[in-house]
Amino acid sequence: PDPFNKYKSFGQHNNEKLKEFLIKFNFNFDFKSSTENYKKGNFNNSLMRVIEKYEEIMNIILPTLREERRKTYCPFLPICPETGKVLEIPLIEIKKNGTVVFDNKGKKLETDILNGNCKLQWKVDWAMRWFTFDVDFEMYGKDLTESAILSDKICRTLGKTPPNGFAYELFLDEKGEKISKSKGNGISIEQWLRYASPESLALYMYPNPKRAKKLYSEVVPKTVDEYLALIEKFSQQKQSDKILNPVWHIHNGKPPLEKIIMPFSMLLNLVGSSNADNKEILWKFINKFHKDIKPDNYPILDNLTEFAINYFKDKVEPNKKFKSPDQVEKKALNNLIKKLKDVNQDTKPEDIQTIIYTSGKENGYEKNLREWFKLIYQVIFGEVDGPRMGFFVSFFGVQETVKLIKRKIN
Repeated sequence: PDPFNKYKSFGQHNNEKLKEFLIKFNFNFDFKSSTENYKKGNFNNSLMRVIEKYEEIMNIILPTLREERRKTYCPFLPICPETGKVLEIPLIEIKKNGTVVFDNKGKKLETDILNGNCKLQWKVDWAMRWFTFDVDFEMYGKDLTESAILSDKICRTLGKTPPNGFAYELFLDEKGEKISKSKGNGISIEQWLRYASPESLALYMYPNPKRAKKLYSEVVPKTVDEYLALIEKFSQQKQSDKILNPVWHIHNGKPPLEKIIMPFSMLLNLVGSSNADNKEILWKFINKFHKDIKPDNYPILDNLTEFAINYFKDKVEPNKKFKSPDQVEKKALNNLIKKLKDVNQDTKPEDIQTIIYTSGKENGYEKNLREWFKLIYQVIFGEVDGPRMGFFVSFFGVQETVKLIKRKIN
């Protein structure tokens, strides 16, 4: 039964989830229910073919089973006429007219294999579908590789060439362990699409499809920034290089030409610094210093504002750990404030970065500037890593940054 009480069965529920997913990504598909095809007789000829090739099929399957399982294995699974449940019981006899006799706990159960009265065991069923529908390409997870090898042999035995197969790798968590829904050690496709665009997900899937990929929340901003960098790079490339750029394939040869204003990681910092909880507020803040940037002309950035707010609320904000600077660190940061107060808003980001570098060197961090920036990130953003500060100050606003540092120090 469907635990959500929406459909006739849990199987139908899962089929509907599959169709929702395919529709969402604009797949052109014809859905075929295995149950309906059994009941309507669409598999009847193929089932009779399985009877004809019964001994050969058993010779393929039995060597792969444990000794105990070999004694009771049968490719046919009858449907109980009383309960409607699929029975996994030993076979007594097969008749050429399509009737089979089973041992149902000491009682003989005689049934017709046609018109949905029987279904096939998984590996034989898979091969039978290929045989029936002339399937020529089949993708499957790495965990089904052995099943695919056996189903290939069975399909050939039935009399047709099996499809070309493509085994893809499974997702791993941050530690390289298999993702488990019960553990919650990973993110779902739905979560990814709450935090980033389908195109960024396509980029994540694009390279090395046969290699296991780590899928966890921190992957999303990195992939989005990689996607933005490739979009920016595309317009400057030669034609021969453009088709080697993944975004050419992701956008079917027509990548957007939008100028990239800032990386996603930078936008996340902007969300935290501005306390924006919706995209309208975030856009007002962006336009405060960049009046020429409008949502209609920058659709990628416009979408990113909403994604950044979602990601910040769910993944960044709960894990922030702000540093309370000691007296020496406070003095260094106050000296940085003094330098920034004299900076003009029109100063180039690279020049602002140099000023911040210089301030660090003058305040005891000349031998380890990494620790200087780590201090700034921990005090301002509550994290050990952050954006290029020159770029952040330029975009966030010089005086706004001064106020922000003062607020965080106190």
